[in-house]
Amino acid sequence: MTALSPHRRAWATGLFLIILACACSGSPEGQGRKLPEIKPDRYNVAFLIMDGTYNTELTAPYDIFQHTQYRKNIRSMNTFTVANTLQPVTTFEGLKLLPDFDYTRDSLPRIDILVVPSAEHHLDRDLNDTTMLNFVRKVDETALYMTSHCDGAFVLAAAGLLDGVVSTTFPSDIAAYRQKFPHLQVADSVIFVHDGKYITSAGGARSFEAALYLSERLYGKEIAKSLAGGLVIDWKLEEIPALIPPE
Repeated sequence: MTALSPHRRAWATGLFLIILACACSGSPEGQGRKLPEIKPDRYNVAFLIMDGTYNTELTAPYDIFQHTQYRKNIRSMNTFTVANTLQPVTTFEGLKLLPDFDYTRDSLPRIDILVVPSAEHHLDRDLNDTTMLNFVRKVDETALYMTSHCDGAFVLAAAGLLDGVVSTTFPSDIAAYRQKFPHLQVADSVIFVHDGKYITSAGGARSFEAALYLSERLYGKEIAKSLAGGLVIDWKLEEIPALIPPE
């Protein structure tokens, strides 16, 4: 094989780099990425998503919090998703989601509220994801609220954030939760628990109620009722079995 001259070798190297750049720009991570608008003077609410995330535990709080932008005279919410990739993630039910931010490499907006929906492997392999757990711990340092729905509580617990507070999770996983974290104070027969800045919920369709509770905490009863009414939910906090700190 004839060796390339220095000039041709440089030309070939340049051509390879151009082809590589074009290939990268055509990938989902490089092509047409549009970041969500993060408006000032709002709460920034991040939703932690991954393969196997359950639809309802994601979409229920997302619906409630995203709709705050349509209410006047409140500090509404910017809502966005974070994952360990910008590639599409697939929910347990099969929806394809494009994350807004990759927490492993992006410079993220300040996160005031982190929402951890349940995912398929929150009782096993996700709890060994040290990068994800360290991200959750980092957010906790400055967040106003850390929230989970269903088995999302396992993530907060594995990160060591629920030590010394009362929490709950999906009703049929209470036993597994107690076994995995025997040092925790666990409540059952409740829809959600608020202790300190941590709000953990039973999940499922009751995720709406936990999100409405936080909305009432931030904005008052009338705004919470308005948000609930937009989703045809009859919101009456006093009728919800929950553990709530006194005013």
